[in-house]
Amino acid sequence: MLTPFVSPRLSSESKHSGCASAPKVFRACSLACGLAAVLAGAVASAQVTIDSSGRVADPNHPGTVDRRFAQIEPTKVELPTATMDAKNRLEVIRIMQAEQGFAMRPFPKGHKGLTLVANGKLEPAGEPYLEMITKAGTSAKPGDRLVLTDVKIENGKIVFDINGGPDHKHNFLRHVQIGAGTQMSPVVQDSDQEPQGCRLTLDFKGHVPELTGSQVKALLAPLISFDVKTPIQAFTDTLPPQLKDAILNHHVMVGMSTEMLMFALGQPQKKVREMEGQMPFEEWIYGQPPKPVQFVRINGNRVIRVEIANVGEAPKIFEKDEVEGLMRTDGTPVAPAPTNTKTVAMGDVVRDSNTQAPTAPPSLRNPGEQLPSDQDPRLGSPGAMKPVQFPKQKPDDYPDATRLPREKPTDEAEQTAQPDAAQPDAAQPEAAETAPAGQSKPAPSQKPH
Repeated sequence: MLTPFVSPRLSSESKHSGCASAPKVFRACSLACGLAAVLAGAVASAQVTIDSSGRVADPNHPGTVDRRFAQIEPTKVELPTATMDAKNRLEVIRIMQAEQGFAMRPFPKGHKGLTLVANGKLEPAGEPYLEMITKAGTSAKPGDRLVLTDVKIENGKIVFDINGGPDHKHNFLRHVQIGAGTQMSPVVQDSDQEPQGCRLTLDFKGHVPELTGSQVKALLAPLISFDVKTPIQAFTDTLPPQLKDAILNHHVMVGMSTEMLMFALGQPQKKVREMEGQMPFEEWIYGQPPKPVQFVRINGNRVIRVEIANVGEAPKIFEKDEVEGLMRTDGTPVAPAPTNTKTVAMGDVVRDSNTQAPTAPPSLRNPGEQLPSDQDPRLGSPGAMKPVQFPKQKPDDYPDATRLPREKPTDEAEQTAQPDAAQPDAAQPEAAETAPAGQSKPAPSQKPH
C-alpha cells in the first residue's frame, strides 16, 4: 500500500497559514490513496500463478506431475435427492467417527487441507497440490493408517479431521493459568508441539443429501481406503502395477525409495557407509554366500545402484533408473528443466571421431571471408591446416672454398696499389721509347723541392 508523504516544508507552511493549506494536504492524501487503490486493483486483476517449472499454471490442466499428485478419476456413486435430516446426520457421524483407513494420497498439514467434490475432482491437484505438500509438510504418506477423529456436517460439506486435526486441543484453555503469586499452573497441560493432523472436506456443491456410511466411504475411496488390508497391501495399492508386482515379488529396482526397499526386502543384514568422490552413500547388503548377495546403494532416500553377486558368476550391476518413469504420468519429471538452458562444457571438449567432425582450427579471417585458396579443391577444405613449404636451396657448385676461381687484378687496381714515387714521369715516355737499343733508359729527373 502506498503511504502519502508530506514534505516538512508543507507542514511548516500549514502551521503559519492555518486552514488555508489544509485542503492541499487533504487533496494530496486523497490522490495518493486513490492511486494505491488503482494499483491494488490492477495487481489483483492481473494476478498470475507460476508453477515450479516457470510456466503459467492452469487449474484446469495441471500438467504432468507425479502420480501421487495427479488429478483423481471421479467416482460414480448414486446420490439421493432428499436432503439429510437430523437422524441421518447423527447416523453418519456415528459411523464415520473414529473410523480407520489407509491413505491413498499424501495428506498435507494445515487448516485448508484437501477438498474432494462428491463425484467430482480433487482440489487442488497437480502443481498446486505438490506446492501445498512442500510448504505445509506431510501429515500422512500413502499407505499410512488414518483415524477420523472428528466429523462435522455444515453448509453442504462434510469436514473430516484426521489424526487429531490441524488445530490445538483446548485452544483457549491452554493460555489460562490458575494460582497465586509465583505458584501458577496452566489449566491444560499441553506441549508446544504443532499438531500433526490434517483436514479433508467432502463438498456436495449445495445441500448434503441423505447418505449412508457405505456411500460416504465410497465417495472418499480415491483418497482413503477403508478395506481391511495388511500394511504392505495398503502401501502397494498406491503404486503403479509394475512397481507393485516388483515389491510383492521381492525385486529391487533402481529408483526405489527406502520405504519401497523395506517392503520389498526388509531390514538388511549389514549397512556400510562409504564415499565415492564427494558423494556419500550407504551400501545395504542382503544375503550371505553361497546364496546370492545383493548390494543396494542408497543416496539420500533413493536406490542408485544394485549389484547382485552369485557364487562362480560375474556380478550383475544395474544403474539405470526404472522407477521414475513409472511414478510420473508420462515419464517426465515433476519440474522439467526449461528448454532455453544451455550447458557449456569447461575445458577440452571430447568428441566422437566416428560421428562428429573435428573442430575447425582458429583463424584470423573475418566471418564469411573467402580466400582464393578456398576455390582450389587441391588445397583442401576451407580453413584446414596446409603443410608447411620450405624454400628450395640452390645447389652449391663449390662446396670447397679453396677451389674458388681467382681473378687477376686489373691495371687500374695495380696503379692504385703502387705508390706515386714508383711511377715514371709522365713527360719521359716518348724519350724512353726512342732511345737506341743497348742503352739504358735515363734516370727520371728529380723534381725540385
